[in-house]
Amino acid sequence: MEHLEISTRSRCEMVDITAELRSLVRRKAAGGRWQSGALALFCPHTTCGLTVNEGADPDVKRDMLAFFSRLAPEHGDYRHAEGNSDAHIKTTLHGPSLLLLVEKGELCLGTWQSVYLCEGDGPRRRTLWLQWLKSED
Repeated sequence: MEHLEISTRSRCEMVDITAELRSLVRRKAAGGRWQSGALALFCPHTTCGLTVNEGADPDVKRDMLAFFSRLAPEHGDYRHAEGNSDAHIKTTLHGPSLLLLVEKGELCLGTWQSVYLCEGDGPRRRTLWLQWLKSED
């Protein structure tokens, strides 16, 4: 299993990790042992998650962050003593994992899609776990 380290800069943000993932996939494929299959990503943190969404228009990311902040405001009627209940709620909505397809050494995403780490309790240094799944074809 491999790891990818991501630093976040604010309490709530969506960090586009697409370029790092594309680079990892290309390096893995360049070794000649792995060209097609899937890349499984897992975020072992309870206050940040993963998602795929539009990466072309920055207003989409802004709108999503604004929506999640309205849905689970930082200061709400929460009982969790650490003061980050909103981050736990947001992470449940995003989810902790993604399965991304890879074909001929390239990450398969739609034209406008990007992969995001969704931070809810930053700034922090986050670790993602990556597992390469080889295609039988």
